[in-house]
Amino acid sequence: MHALRRATAAALAALAVLTGCTSDSRTAGEERSPGGPPAADGERIRGITLPSWSTDDYDRPEARSYLRQIADTGARWVVFTPTWYQDGTDRSAMRAGEQTASDRSVRRIIGLAHAAGLRVMLKPHVDLEDGGDRAGIRPRGEGAEDAWFAAYERFITHYAALAQELEVARFSVGTELAGTSGDTTRWRRVIAGVRAVYRGPLTYAANYDEYARVRFWGALDLIGIDAYWPLSGEATTDPARLAKGWRPIVRELAAFAAEHNRKILFTEAGYASQRGTATAPYSWTISRHPGEEEQSAAYQALLTAFEGREWWAGVCWWMWDDWPESGETARKLAYTPHGKPAEDVLRRWWRG
Repeated sequence: MHALRRATAAALAALAVLTGCTSDSRTAGEERSPGGPPAADGERIRGITLPSWSTDDYDRPEARSYLRQIADTGARWVVFTPTWYQDGTDRSAMRAGEQTASDRSVRRIIGLAHAAGLRVMLKPHVDLEDGGDRAGIRPRGEGAEDAWFAAYERFITHYAALAQELEVARFSVGTELAGTSGDTTRWRRVIAGVRAVYRGPLTYAANYDEYARVRFWGALDLIGIDAYWPLSGEATTDPARLAKGWRPIVRELAAFAAEHNRKILFTEAGYASQRGTATAPYSWTISRHPGEEEQSAAYQALLTAFEGREWWAGVCWWMWDDWPESGETARKLAYTPHGKPAEDVLRRWWRG
Protein backbone atom coordinates (compact mmCIF):
# COMPACT_ATOMS: atom_id res chain seq x y z
CA MET A 1 0.00 0.00 0.00
CA HIS A 2 1.32 3.41 -0.96
CA ALA A 3 2.71 5.60 1.82
CA LEU A 4 -0.07 8.22 1.81
CA ARG A 5 -1.40 6.75 5.05
CA ARG A 6 1.41 8.22 7.13
CA ALA A 7 1.43 11.80 5.79
CA THR A 8 -0.45 13.23 8.78
CA ALA A 9 1.76 11.45 11.27
CA ALA A 10 4.83 12.75 9.50
CA ALA A 11 3.56 16.29 9.82
CA LEU A 12 3.03 15.87 13.54
CA ALA A 13 6.48 14.56 14.41
CA ALA A 14 9.92 15.29 13.03
CA LEU A 15 11.72 12.13 12.04
CA ALA A 16 14.97 11.32 13.77
CA VAL A 17 17.75 8.83 13.14
CA LEU A 18 17.70 5.89 15.51
CA THR A 19 21.28 5.02 16.28
CA GLY A 20 22.46 1.67 17.46
CA CYS A 21 19.88 -0.30 15.44
CA THR A 22 21.25 -3.81 15.68
CA SER A 23 20.06 -7.33 15.20
CA ASP A 24 20.98 -10.45 17.08
CA SER A 25 22.43 -12.31 14.11
CA ARG A 26 22.76 -16.06 14.23
CA THR A 27 26.26 -17.43 14.48
CA ALA A 28 28.16 -18.31 11.30
CA GLY A 29 27.03 -21.58 9.81
CA GLU A 30 23.95 -21.89 12.01
CA GLU A 31 20.83 -22.88 10.11
CA ARG A 32 17.23 -22.86 11.27
CA SER A 33 14.15 -23.66 9.30
CA PRO A 34 11.63 -20.84 9.71
CA GLY A 35 8.81 -22.16 11.82
CA GLY A 36 5.71 -21.14 13.69
CA PRO A 37 2.69 -23.41 13.60
CA PRO A 38 3.05 -26.23 11.05
CA ALA A 39 1.55 -25.88 7.59
CA ALA A 40 0.60 -28.51 5.03
CA ASP A 41 2.52 -28.62 1.77
CA GLY A 42 0.96 -26.27 -0.74
CA GLU A 43 -1.13 -24.52 1.91
CA ARG A 44 -2.90 -21.48 0.50
CA ILE A 45 -2.00 -18.42 2.55
CA ARG A 46 -4.90 -16.85 4.42
CA GLY A 47 -3.34 -13.73 5.85
CA ILE A 48 -4.04 -10.27 7.24
CA THR A 49 -1.56 -7.43 7.66
CA LEU A 50 -1.07 -5.67 10.98
CA PRO A 51 1.08 -2.64 10.09
CA SER A 52 2.96 -0.38 12.46
CA TRP A 53 2.93 3.40 12.27
CA SER A 54 5.11 4.24 15.28
CA THR A 55 8.00 2.81 17.26
CA ASP A 56 5.83 1.31 20.01
CA ASP A 57 2.81 0.00 18.06
CA TYR A 58 3.90 -3.63 18.30
CA ASP A 59 4.52 -3.09 22.03
CA ARG A 60 0.96 -1.90 22.70
CA PRO A 61 -1.32 -3.88 25.01
CA GLU A 62 -3.87 -4.16 22.17
CA ALA A 63 -1.47 -6.32 20.16
CA ARG A 64 -2.50 -9.58 21.81
CA SER A 65 -6.23 -8.99 21.24
CA TYR A 66 -5.67 -7.88 17.62
CA LEU A 67 -3.84 -11.12 16.90
CA ARG A 68 -6.60 -13.19 18.53
CA GLN A 69 -9.18 -11.34 16.44
CA ILE A 70 -7.19 -11.97 13.25
CA ALA A 71 -6.91 -15.68 14.06
CA ASP A 72 -10.63 -15.79 14.82
CA THR A 73 -11.45 -14.84 11.21
CA GLY A 74 -9.89 -18.12 10.11
CA ALA A 75 -6.63 -16.42 9.07
CA ARG A 76 -3.55 -18.58 9.50
CA TRP A 77 -0.98 -15.92 8.65
CA VAL A 78 -0.20 -12.37 9.77
CA VAL A 79 2.08 -9.86 8.07
CA PHE A 80 4.20 -7.28 9.92
CA THR A 81 5.70 -4.19 8.27
CA PRO A 82 8.61 -2.51 10.12
CA THR A 83 9.39 0.62 8.12
CA TRP A 84 12.41 2.81 7.45
CA TYR A 85 12.21 6.24 5.83
CA GLN A 86 13.86 8.16 3.02
CA ASP A 87 14.09 11.96 2.76
CA GLY A 88 13.23 12.48 -0.91
CA THR A 89 12.89 10.22 -3.93
CA ASP A 90 16.41 10.86 -5.26
CA ARG A 91 18.35 10.32 -2.04
CA SER A 92 20.78 7.44 -1.73
CA ALA A 93 19.91 6.09 1.71
CA MET A 94 17.07 5.23 4.03
CA ARG A 95 17.11 5.23 7.81
CA ALA A 96 15.17 4.19 10.86
CA GLY A 97 13.04 7.02 12.21
CA GLU A 98 11.07 7.72 15.34
CA GLN A 99 8.09 5.98 13.72
CA THR A 100 10.06 2.79 13.01
CA ALA A 101 8.96 -0.24 15.05
CA SER A 102 11.75 -1.13 17.45
CA ASP A 103 13.45 -4.49 17.06
CA ARG A 104 12.29 -5.32 20.58
CA SER A 105 8.68 -4.73 19.59
CA VAL A 106 9.10 -6.78 16.39
CA ARG A 107 10.42 -9.67 18.46
CA ARG A 108 7.46 -9.33 20.84
CA ILE A 109 4.77 -9.20 18.16
CA ILE A 110 6.17 -12.22 16.31
CA GLY A 111 6.25 -14.19 19.56
CA LEU A 112 2.64 -13.24 20.27
CA ALA A 113 1.62 -14.23 16.73
CA HIS A 114 3.17 -17.67 17.09
CA ALA A 115 1.46 -18.08 20.47
CA ALA A 116 -1.87 -17.23 18.76
CA GLY A 117 -1.31 -20.02 16.23
CA LEU A 118 -0.37 -17.70 13.35
CA ARG A 119 2.47 -18.03 10.90
CA VAL A 120 4.35 -14.82 10.08
CA MET A 121 5.49 -13.05 6.95
CA LEU A 122 7.87 -10.16 7.61
CA LYS A 123 7.51 -7.47 4.96
CA PRO A 124 9.79 -4.49 5.70
CA HIS A 125 8.86 -1.23 3.95
CA VAL A 126 10.74 1.87 2.85
CA ASP A 127 8.53 4.96 2.86
CA LEU A 128 9.12 8.63 2.09
CA GLU A 129 9.21 11.02 5.02
CA ASP A 130 6.73 13.35 3.31
CA GLY A 131 4.21 10.53 2.83
CA GLY A 132 4.69 10.33 -0.94
CA ASP A 133 4.60 7.25 -3.12
CA ARG A 134 7.61 4.95 -2.60
CA ALA A 135 7.35 3.90 -6.26
CA GLY A 136 8.91 7.28 -7.07
CA ILE A 137 12.20 6.44 -5.34
CA ARG A 138 14.93 6.73 -8.01
CA PRO A 139 18.43 7.53 -6.71
CA ARG A 140 20.16 10.05 -8.97
CA GLY A 141 23.68 11.35 -9.28
CA GLU A 142 27.10 9.84 -9.68
CA GLY A 143 27.34 6.66 -7.64
CA ALA A 144 23.84 7.19 -6.20
CA GLU A 145 22.43 3.87 -7.38
CA ASP A 146 25.30 1.88 -5.92
CA ALA A 147 24.99 3.82 -2.66
CA TRP A 148 21.21 3.31 -2.48
CA PHE A 149 21.39 -0.42 -3.12
CA ALA A 150 24.20 -0.81 -0.57
CA ALA A 151 22.08 1.01 2.02
CA TYR A 152 19.01 -1.00 1.04
CA GLU A 153 20.89 -4.29 1.40
CA ARG A 154 21.98 -3.29 4.91
CA PHE A 155 18.36 -2.44 5.76
CA ILE A 156 16.77 -5.58 4.34
CA THR A 157 19.38 -8.05 5.60
CA HIS A 158 18.98 -6.58 9.08
CA TYR A 159 15.37 -7.76 9.03
CA ALA A 160 16.19 -10.98 7.19
CA ALA A 161 18.55 -11.95 10.03
CA LEU A 162 15.83 -11.06 12.54
CA ALA A 163 13.37 -13.20 10.56
CA GLN A 164 15.75 -16.16 10.67
CA GLU A 165 16.31 -15.75 14.40
CA LEU A 166 12.57 -15.62 15.10
CA GLU A 167 11.59 -18.48 12.77
CA VAL A 168 9.52 -16.30 10.46
CA ALA A 169 7.89 -18.45 7.76
CA ARG A 170 8.03 -16.04 4.78
CA PHE A 171 10.04 -12.91 3.99
CA SER A 172 9.54 -10.13 1.46
CA VAL A 173 12.71 -8.53 0.07
CA GLY A 174 10.91 -5.33 -0.94
CA THR A 175 7.57 -3.61 -1.50
CA GLU A 176 6.39 -1.44 -4.42
CA LEU A 177 9.82 -0.03 -5.28
CA ALA A 178 8.99 0.36 -8.96
CA GLY A 179 11.55 3.12 -9.45
CA THR A 180 14.36 0.67 -8.71
CA SER A 181 12.92 -2.76 -9.53
CA GLY A 182 14.03 -2.50 -13.15
CA ASP A 183 17.66 -2.83 -12.00
CA THR A 184 17.73 -6.62 -12.16
CA THR A 185 21.45 -7.05 -11.51
CA ARG A 186 21.46 -5.02 -8.31
CA TRP A 187 18.24 -6.61 -7.06
CA ARG A 188 19.64 -10.09 -7.61
CA ARG A 189 22.61 -9.03 -5.50
CA VAL A 190 20.26 -7.90 -2.73
CA ILE A 191 18.34 -11.19 -2.90
CA ALA A 192 21.59 -13.16 -2.64
CA GLY A 193 22.46 -11.12 0.46
CA VAL A 194 19.10 -11.98 2.01
CA ARG A 195 19.49 -15.68 1.23
CA ALA A 196 22.86 -15.63 3.01
CA VAL A 197 21.12 -14.90 6.32
CA TYR A 198 17.54 -16.20 5.88
CA ARG A 199 16.68 -19.79 4.91
CA GLY A 200 12.96 -19.51 4.25
CA PRO A 201 10.90 -18.75 1.10
CA LEU A 202 11.26 -15.26 -0.39
CA THR A 203 9.03 -12.97 -2.38
CA TYR A 204 8.95 -9.35 -3.56
CA ALA A 205 5.70 -7.34 -3.27
CA ALA A 206 5.30 -5.66 -6.67
CA ASN A 207 2.46 -3.26 -7.24
CA TYR A 208 -0.25 -4.46 -9.64
CA ASP A 209 1.06 -2.13 -12.36
CA GLU A 210 4.72 -3.10 -11.72
CA TYR A 211 4.93 -6.89 -11.52
CA ALA A 212 5.12 -7.57 -15.28
CA ARG A 213 8.27 -5.41 -15.58
CA VAL A 214 10.16 -7.20 -12.81
CA ARG A 215 12.88 -9.50 -14.18
CA PHE A 216 14.19 -11.16 -11.03
CA TRP A 217 11.27 -13.47 -10.21
CA GLY A 218 13.50 -16.46 -10.97
CA ALA A 219 15.66 -15.57 -7.95
CA LEU A 220 12.61 -15.74 -5.64
CA ASP A 221 10.24 -18.48 -4.50
CA LEU A 222 6.92 -16.68 -5.03
CA ILE A 223 5.69 -13.88 -7.25
CA GLY A 224 4.24 -11.24 -4.94
CA ILE A 225 1.64 -8.74 -6.14
CA ASP A 226 -0.13 -5.94 -4.27
CA ALA A 227 -3.44 -6.53 -6.02
CA TYR A 228 -5.09 -3.12 -6.25
CA TRP A 229 -6.57 -3.47 -9.73
CA PRO A 230 -9.69 -1.34 -10.36
CA LEU A 231 -12.57 -3.73 -10.96
CA SER A 232 -15.39 -1.42 -11.97
CA GLY A 233 -15.95 1.99 -13.47
CA GLU A 234 -18.60 2.87 -10.92
CA ALA A 235 -19.71 2.02 -7.42
CA THR A 236 -21.41 -1.35 -7.04
CA THR A 237 -22.38 -3.78 -4.30
CA ASP A 238 -22.74 -6.69 -6.75
CA PRO A 239 -20.04 -9.34 -6.12
CA ALA A 240 -20.77 -11.04 -9.45
CA ARG A 241 -20.14 -7.82 -11.34
CA LEU A 242 -16.84 -7.33 -9.53
CA ALA A 243 -15.86 -10.97 -10.07
CA LYS A 244 -16.41 -10.38 -13.79
CA GLY A 245 -13.90 -7.53 -13.55
CA TRP A 246 -11.31 -10.07 -12.36
CA ARG A 247 -11.69 -12.35 -15.41
CA PRO A 248 -9.10 -10.76 -17.74
CA ILE A 249 -6.74 -10.30 -14.79
CA VAL A 250 -7.05 -13.97 -13.84
CA ARG A 251 -6.15 -15.00 -17.41
CA GLU A 252 -3.17 -12.66 -17.40
CA LEU A 253 -1.91 -13.92 -14.04
CA ALA A 254 -2.37 -17.60 -14.97
CA ALA A 255 -0.15 -17.08 -18.02
CA PHE A 256 2.41 -15.14 -16.00
CA ALA A 257 2.61 -17.83 -13.32
CA ALA A 258 3.09 -20.51 -15.97
CA GLU A 259 5.75 -18.49 -17.78
CA HIS A 260 7.80 -18.05 -14.61
CA ASN A 261 6.98 -21.42 -13.01
CA ARG A 262 6.07 -19.65 -9.78
CA LYS A 263 2.86 -19.35 -7.78
CA ILE A 264 1.44 -15.88 -7.25
CA LEU A 265 0.77 -14.55 -3.76
CA PHE A 266 -1.28 -11.42 -3.24
CA THR A 267 1.10 -9.82 -0.74
CA GLU A 268 -1.56 -7.14 -0.33
CA ALA A 269 -5.16 -6.75 -1.38
CA GLY A 270 -7.74 -4.56 0.25
CA TYR A 271 -10.65 -2.19 -0.07
CA ALA A 272 -11.51 0.82 2.03
CA SER A 273 -15.11 0.75 3.25
CA GLN A 274 -16.00 3.74 1.08
CA ARG A 275 -18.44 4.22 -1.74
CA GLY A 276 -16.71 3.36 -5.02
CA THR A 277 -13.83 1.48 -3.39
CA ALA A 278 -13.53 -1.07 -6.20
CA THR A 279 -13.00 1.72 -8.75
CA ALA A 280 -9.69 2.63 -7.05
CA PRO A 281 -8.77 0.05 -4.40
CA TYR A 282 -5.41 1.76 -3.78
CA SER A 283 -7.08 4.96 -2.57
CA TRP A 284 -7.56 5.85 1.09
CA THR A 285 -9.83 8.75 0.08
CA ILE A 286 -12.04 7.59 -2.77
CA SER A 287 -15.14 8.93 -0.99
CA ARG A 288 -16.38 10.56 2.19
CA HIS A 289 -19.35 8.21 2.20
CA PRO A 290 -19.22 4.81 3.93
CA GLY A 291 -19.42 1.75 1.72
CA GLU A 292 -19.27 -1.34 3.90
CA GLU A 293 -21.42 -3.36 1.50
CA GLU A 294 -19.14 -2.45 -1.39
CA GLN A 295 -16.11 -3.49 0.63
CA SER A 296 -17.82 -6.78 1.43
CA ALA A 297 -18.71 -7.35 -2.23
CA ALA A 298 -15.11 -6.74 -3.26
CA TYR A 299 -13.83 -9.28 -0.71
CA GLN A 300 -16.36 -11.82 -1.98
CA ALA A 301 -15.45 -11.15 -5.62
CA LEU A 302 -11.72 -11.67 -5.09
CA LEU A 303 -12.14 -14.92 -3.18
CA THR A 304 -14.63 -16.21 -5.75
CA ALA A 305 -12.43 -15.28 -8.71
CA PHE A 306 -9.37 -17.13 -7.39
CA GLU A 307 -10.98 -20.15 -5.77
CA GLY A 308 -9.47 -23.36 -7.17
CA ARG A 309 -6.63 -21.66 -9.08
CA GLU A 310 -3.68 -23.94 -8.44
CA TRP A 311 -1.15 -21.22 -9.30
CA TRP A 312 -2.62 -18.81 -6.73
CA ALA A 313 -0.82 -18.96 -3.37
CA GLY A 314 -3.37 -16.92 -1.41
CA VAL A 315 -3.89 -13.40 -0.10
CA CYS A 316 -2.66 -11.16 2.71
CA TRP A 317 -5.43 -8.61 3.24
CA TRP A 318 -4.62 -4.98 3.91
CA MET A 319 -5.29 -4.43 6.82
CA TRP A 320 -6.54 -5.01 10.40
CA ASP A 321 -7.37 -2.21 12.86
CA ASP A 322 -5.33 0.94 13.26
CA TRP A 323 -3.67 1.34 16.62
CA PRO A 324 -5.42 3.66 19.08
CA GLU A 325 -4.95 7.35 18.27
CA SER A 326 -2.93 6.58 15.13
CA GLY A 327 -5.67 6.41 12.50
CA GLU A 328 -6.07 9.41 10.21
CA THR A 329 -8.97 7.71 8.41
CA ALA A 330 -12.21 7.26 10.32
CA ARG A 331 -12.74 3.60 11.14
CA LYS A 332 -16.03 3.46 9.24
CA LEU A 333 -14.10 4.51 6.09
CA ALA A 334 -10.86 2.59 6.70
CA TYR A 335 -9.44 -0.56 5.12
CA THR A 336 -10.06 -2.74 8.15
CA PRO A 337 -12.78 -5.38 7.72
CA HIS A 338 -13.07 -5.74 11.51
CA GLY A 339 -16.68 -5.50 12.69
CA LYS A 340 -17.95 -5.00 9.14
CA PRO A 341 -19.67 -7.29 6.63
CA ALA A 342 -16.28 -8.01 5.02
CA GLU A 343 -15.20 -9.80 8.19
CA ASP A 344 -18.24 -12.05 7.83
CA VAL A 345 -17.10 -12.85 4.28
CA LEU A 346 -13.71 -13.93 5.58
CA ARG A 347 -15.29 -16.11 8.24
CA ARG A 348 -17.51 -17.85 5.69
CA TRP A 349 -14.61 -18.54 3.34
CA TRP A 350 -11.93 -19.31 5.89
CA ARG A 351 -13.84 -20.99 8.69
CA GLY A 352 -16.55 -22.68 6.67
